[in-house]
This record gives sequence, structure tokens and C-alpha cells, in this order.
Amino acid sequence: TIELSAAQLAPLGEKDLEKIHVQDASGQELICQAVDTDFDAYHKPDEVIFQNDFAPGETKTFTVTAGKKQAFKPGDYKAYGRFVRERFDDYAWENDLIAHRTYGQALETWKGEPLTSSSIDIWSKLNPTLIINEWYMMGDAFYHHMNSNGGDDYSAGATRGDGGHGIWADNRLWVSKNFINSRTLASGPIRVLFELDYAPFDVNGKLVAETMRVSLDAGSQLDHYEVTYKPETAMTLTPAVGLKKVKGAQKEFDVTNGTLTTWEPMQKKQGMQGLAVIVDPKSFIEQAEDKLNHLVVVKAGPDDSISYWAGFAWDKAGKITTQAAWNKYVAEFAQGVRSPIEVSVSSE
Repeated sequence: TIELSAAQLAPLGEKDLEKIHVQDASGQELICQAVDTDFDAYHKPDEVIFQNDFAPGETKTFTVTAGKKQAFKPGDYKAYGRFVRERFDDYAWENDLIAHRTYGQALETWKGEPLTSSSIDIWSKLNPTLIINEWYMMGDAFYHHMNSNGGDDYSAGATRGDGGHGIWADNRLWVSKNFINSRTLASGPIRVLFELDYAPFDVNGKLVAETMRVSLDAGSQLDHYEVTYKPETAMTLTPAVGLKKVKGAQKEFDVTNGTLTTWEPMQKKQGMQGLAVIVDPKSFIEQAEDKLNHLVVVKAGPDDSISYWAGFAWDKAGKITTQAAWNKYVAEFAQGVRSPIEVSVSSE
């Protein structure tokens, strides 16, 4: 995914970034998306993104122009997400490969099946079809059984699930409750981007609030998480990112790449899946674990924030079918995070 800022696009003289168009070297127009990254008062986009494939060391040229406002068709969408009030305040998001949900405040007091958790849940997809709206429309009796598009075969519960986080203190993990507020900044066709706020929670006798920003791009098995902690009193924070412990899982950690991966059986004998967390190797402190989770403990930034990637793959989807293939994908993704595509802009 290539990002062009409003400043880089300023020579075009077009203030409405939804009117920006991108063509490749052959003149083919590419789908591009205007994104609001700061959630300002007018919800005004401040960057444009598009996607392309690059071989190692390859250089490509694209032409960017201003024209009519972008108009997308449903089939253009490869990423989507929304707040789901009708399912007790879920926030659900997906792209063409994976889907997730996490839990809002209303679920804590639902009499049917209450759950207090800031875990990251997994919804497994068999094909690129966007499934969130259909599955919620049909209800949990539908998606808790495998259908032609996949199903919910993962129980995140009170664990960290697939990349949930917390604060490591006094040799244990302290975690927030369910989110209390959500903001959707972008919802396709290329990227879904949103923020969740969490009320102050106890960290070894002190209160810490947090805001989590999540983005997921089309074609990616991994989400990007940016978490900012907000302690009510001065304290040193040591965050940790985790994966749920699963019986029979094969776990590997690569300190050079900052990657923690598992290859594990699905709950209802629906094949195998790989989960992963990628952290900045320079921020790594130690591996740890508790009763529920495998953990990677890291240093927080000077603003009490962390940035990491987490995601999964299901062998029945057909793209990544072995542990070796999963570890290779994650290792190459981590290398790409450390060596992003270099973008230069010139005016003609």
C-alpha cells in the first residue's frame, strides 16, 4: 500500500482528495482511497492510498491527477469495518483474507452470555467475499457453524486472542475491559481504519486508560495496531502483546525479526491456522507467559505508545497451508515493515 500525503499532492491544486486519481505506467487507472487519519472536525481526508506489487528492488512510476470525485462499486471493496450495536457493541473488521471482532461495553452486562474482555477475536474466511454484514444479519447460530464463506471457529474469551495487549507489571498481565467508544476513520475499499477507547483499568494499583488504533489493508494477513496508554499518575509502562495459548500449538519466536508465531489446530477440527505478532526488535524486552497467553514484552515509546502487527492465516483458505509457509510469510512481512517502499513525488 502506497501512501501520498496532502502535502505531496498539493502541486495538483485540488483540496478535495476524493477527486485524486492514479494511473500506472500503462495508463490503467488504479483504485485509490482518500483517508482521514486524524479524525478532524470535518472528517476531511489528508492522504490518498493505492496498491501495487513490487519485486525486490523494483522501481515503478505512477501518474497522479485530479478529476471527478471517486465513485466505488461494491465489488471494489476489499476492506470494511463497522461498529455493531445490534450484537452488544462489537466492532468488526475484515479484508479479502481475514476478519476480526472485538468487544464493546454492552457485552459485559448481556444476560445471555456476558463477557468482559479486550481480546481480539478471529473470524475465518474461505474466500474474498466480505462477510461481516451477512453474518451479523444471519446471527450467531449461522456463523458459529461453517458455511460457504467460512465461520467463527475461535473462542477468544478473556485471553489476548490474536494480538491483544496489556501491561506487564509485578510478573503478571494487566488488561483493560471492553471498549467504551469507537471512531471509524476509513472503511474501504483498500483500508479499514478505526479507533477504540478503553476506560481506565487497574495496573498494579494505578489507573491507565488507552486508545487503540487499528488498520487493515486489502491483501494482508496482518493488522497494524497503534496503542497509546494514558496513565492517570506518572509511572513506567511495560506493554506486552499476546497470542492465546492453544493445546497442540507449535510456537516459534525470532528475536531478529521480532516475530512470535504459532501453528495450531482449529477448535472443531476445521484444519490448522497460524497466528502471529510482529514487534520492533529494538523494543523487545523478553518473552513471557501467563496461564492464558504467550506474550512478547516490549518498551513503550516516550509518549507511552506501542506499534505492532498481528494477524492470522487459515490453511483451508488455500493461500498459506503449512507452518513453514506461515513463518516465511511473517518473516518477510517483518522485513518489509523495517524496509518500506520509498516514495518520491515530482511535478511535471
